[in-house]
Amino acid sequence: MGLLIKALLGALVVVLIGVLSKTKNYYIAGLIPLFPTFALIAHYIVASERGIEALRTTIVFGMWSIIPYFIYLLSLWYFTGVMRLPYALAGAVICWSLAAWLLILAVSTSAAVGRRRQRKSGRSRSNW
Repeated sequence: MGLLIKALLGALVVVLIGVLSKTKNYYIAGLIPLFPTFALIAHYIVASERGIEALRTTIVFGMWSIIPYFIYLLSLWYFTGVMRLPYALAGAVICWSLAAWLLILAVSTSAAVGRRRQRKSGRSRSNW
């Protein structure tokens, strides 16, 4: 039953995007997918299973994750001016993937350096 409700909610979101895209304020359709549905679920699970400190770390990472999305939008804006839509979308997804990979690499490297510093100084609190 839960799967049916999720499917209906997903269908409702798609219909809402379709309806909004036909209105005078069509650009609002781009805001609907950004509702933090999955973030709410992830934040609840992280806080429940790992505690508030882990949640706060997840929130900081979420703030930084805006950068790959911005890269996606910027590259899509550029690509739609110079190539057909399917190629522009594919190119923008590749740009997002590269930016997300670099973000994960940067955070992982930073966390590893932070752990080494903590061991040397004897602190127990994480920087990330």
